Amino acid sequence: MNAQASYDPNANGGSMGSMNFAGGGDMSTGGNTSRVGKMSRAVNKSYAVNKNGAGDMGNTGNMSMSGGFGGGSGLVSEARRYVGGNPTGRGSLWCARFMNMVLEKTGHRGTGSDMANSFAHYGTRVSGPQVGAIAVMSRGRRGGHVGIITGVDAQGNPIMISGNNGNRVREAPVSRGRIYAYVMPN
Repeated sequence: MNAQASYDPNANGGSMGSMNFAGGGDMSTGGNTSRVGKMSRAVNKSYAVNKNGAGDMGNTGNMSMSGGFGGGSGLVSEARRYVGGNPTGRGSLWCARFMNMVLEKTGHRGTGSDMANSFAHYGTRVSGPQVGAIAVMSRGRRGGHVGIITGVDAQGNPIMISGNNGNRVREAPVSRGRIYAYVMPN
């Protein structure tokens, strides 16, 4: 089924009464399931809100999520609170600052550095993408980037939420070949 979910945060007094799907049908929910902020939709991807207000990004037919609400779910949930914004106040080079902020808000000690590559030597190294793992990637001569893995798409590319992605916090697939380190916070 190629369903595209839509959500109006202003409908029903801030609660999500139903989600409408392209091609017909809807999904109703009970209780107050409000979520602050706007939702965006990419081609063939949808952003749905569960009853706890946490977002789950998925591709309606082409993307699978690995893991779930496991060991790294606190990092993912905290990072998703800032999608679309810049909670650091910096104008540039703030992906590592965002990562340190998310780590601190979830009870972890960060690296204290504004350099993305500082996370390559942080925590416990893991062999591949896991939900909640910190991914460190190369940007060639332009430096690096760091974010949190939220899933894996059908082509095996990690889905990452990160700061300073288009000058905002964003959740999107990244090329797996660009990631050179995965670490889990201690």
